[in-house]
Amino acid sequence: MASPDGQDQPEENVSDLLVARRNKLRRIEEQGIDPWGSRFDDRLFIGDVRDRADEVRFQQASGDTLAMPDFDSGDVDYRQWKADNGPGQEIGPTVRVAGRIMLSRPTGKLIFLNIRDWTGSIQIFIGKKQVGETDFELAKQFDLGDLVGVDGRLGRTNTGELTVFAEKLHFHAKMLDIPPDKHAGLNDPDRKQRMRYADLAFNDGVLDTFLDRTKIVKSIRRTLDDDRFCEVEGPTLHSIAGGAAARPFMTHHNALDMPLFMRIALELHLKRLMVGGIERVYELGRVYRNEGISVRHNPEFTMLEAYQAYGDYDTMMDLTERLICNAIEALDGQYQRPFGDKIVEYTPPFQRRTYAELFQEHAGVDPADEQAVAELARSIGFDTEGKHPDVIKNEVFEEKVEDALQGPIFVLDYPASICPLTKRKADAPEVAERFELFICGMELANAYTELNDPDLQEELFKTQLAGMDEEDSMAHMDHDFVRALRHAMPPAGGLGVGIDRLVMLLTGQKSIRDVILFPALRPE
Repeated sequence: MASPDGQDQPEENVSDLLVARRNKLRRIEEQGIDPWGSRFDDRLFIGDVRDRADEVRFQQASGDTLAMPDFDSGDVDYRQWKADNGPGQEIGPTVRVAGRIMLSRPTGKLIFLNIRDWTGSIQIFIGKKQVGETDFELAKQFDLGDLVGVDGRLGRTNTGELTVFAEKLHFHAKMLDIPPDKHAGLNDPDRKQRMRYADLAFNDGVLDTFLDRTKIVKSIRRTLDDDRFCEVEGPTLHSIAGGAAARPFMTHHNALDMPLFMRIALELHLKRLMVGGIERVYELGRVYRNEGISVRHNPEFTMLEAYQAYGDYDTMMDLTERLICNAIEALDGQYQRPFGDKIVEYTPPFQRRTYAELFQEHAGVDPADEQAVAELARSIGFDTEGKHPDVIKNEVFEEKVEDALQGPIFVLDYPASICPLTKRKADAPEVAERFELFICGMELANAYTELNDPDLQEELFKTQLAGMDEEDSMAHMDHDFVRALRHAMPPAGGLGVGIDRLVMLLTGQKSIRDVILFPALRPE
């Protein structure tokens, strides 16, 4: 039988363990204590308590008070230091902490716990003499995974470990299920994602990854806000699925009796706002694409899109570098970061190369030679019949070039025919002013010099719509967007960044499912 944490255990053992926890719950209630806790004011985060280690002092018999060195580093032996400084006692501040019990070591009239909150962990010393008979009896009912509170003095044990010496205990919640085995852990990826609460609580490093995600997102907002961008919230239900080539999720509005689509991009509504006069605008929000699931794809994901009036794709390259570098500073300032078996160097400026140069270098043929490109595509296994030469070229690029782009590298100047929302180069109309940023073979960002000519936009939409399947996201023209452009949209640069992929790269996670709290899963 699998236990609730996904570990295989004998059925009778699981049953006995669950019963034992219920019995302890009952005994706590019999002590007149609410096993589900109550308000607990003035608690300190454990990380803040650990930062107060230098407040623990040693008072010698003579009355002199000595600052204590950093025993946690292992450079100084605690016992030897005390012996060298003669008889005396520790003096430390009184603190109040709360957290989940991660380790318990009962030894007769003493119980040592390790508790953890979202800022760190600390040892708790519970002595029968120090807390009294009632609280010591309460401590006997503690299980791994329970949430407890402690009032006590901050000090160090004889081994030098920073410890809260308990004077009063509080109980906040009993864990009635069985925690993951401390050695085997909660390792199955599906169960980790399905039971994210247990993954966060018991697997080392998981909580830190998601707290780092929050730091990254806050940094992005701060960078954009400091540049006087305005954050907005666009609609998530669209009457036309536009702004990207992707298969949408469909729903139905009953009152209006009309089909609607979950948004696949943020672009077209943000551009409408630029027409209206919001010259620097961004949205950080969820988009939905009814497509495959992989280590790089989730049907629901977080996207940043930002648009700057009177900018272009070079403006967006500079902004992208700044967003990533500021996010690194918000984490730890380390510009050399591991990702799998590689070390990625993020020190700016990032490399900039053209699409054509990279195609020639990695595919081995001249991208302007349509026949040679088509022959290469067929040798790879692509069907070229009836396809535009630039579509064939891009399929080859995705197959032969992208995985080789370790980066960070900006790939510039894509074929114009596959970029219907992008301004063309004035001296080369077959080339679009577009870049994609690649890191470790993964596309992280996509940006344009935005097309703001309404007549050309309408013409490109019509060209693109020809021959498309009805269910394709780009198969329906957004007439209102073209109408908005006729009200004059300023020349602009636009940027889209996949937030989940950015978090993957900066935190060293190989799967997008490990940076999304609740990824899409099949039903149990």
